[in-house]
Amino acid sequence: MRNTICTLALAGLLTVGGGAAIAQENTAAPPQQGQGYGHHGMMSPDEQLNHLTKALNLSSDQQAQIKPILENAHQQAMQIHQDQSLAQQDRFTKMQALHQDTNTKIEAVLNDTQKQKFEEMQAKRQEHIRGGQAPAPQQQ
Repeated sequence: MRNTICTLALAGLLTVGGGAAIAQENTAAPPQQGQGYGHHGMMSPDEQLNHLTKALNLSSDQQAQIKPILENAHQQAMQIHQDQSLAQQDRFTKMQALHQDTNTKIEAVLNDTQKQKFEEMQAKRQEHIRGGQAPAPQQQ
């Protein structure tokens, strides 16, 4: 359970572009650049950037600004995931904060149309992580 929650949080953070990668219970080697979904189903920063570039039609200037944000987030997420001194809830909380911070930094680079699309992508990712559960309609 502990690994699953950490894995979901880490995968959620690193699938900034949407629900493209769902966490898998996997204790294999750390992710390798350019090998698709690596450790715990995460996309590499380059794969994330490629996904965002296609989904949001990022300019080369925007790509240059977003790439270090994604690389930094990936590095921090791996450190949080590997920190066995943290309690499960603390790890989850740190991952959520990192995810929020990363999204805020990315949104600062986007234009209004791209921000709207990015927010829609994030909402879909959240729904996907929750298992596609939408609120039940209220009966009258």
